[in-house]
Amino acid sequence: MKIHVRHFAVLREQRGCELEEVEVAPGTTAAALYDLLFPPGLEGQLPVLFAVNQAYVARAAVLVEGDEVAFIPPLGGG
Repeated sequence: MKIHVRHFAVLREQRGCELEEVEVAPGTTAAALYDLLFPPGLEGQLPVLFAVNQAYVARAAVLVEGDEVAFIPPLGGG
């Protein structure tokens, strides 16, 4: 099934795009999609919030065909 993924801030820089379409298996969760696109490295993963169709969801939210997913990294600043 096809999922639309929006990337923000440092995640956009890592993926090299703001929006992409990703093919995933039925039953894929928001967290599993994040793990697929941003596999943990030596430093681990960036803690993010998950949004599906512009609403915050839990990591375990199951995605469906056509969902728009956003991974929202922590905001910095001062």
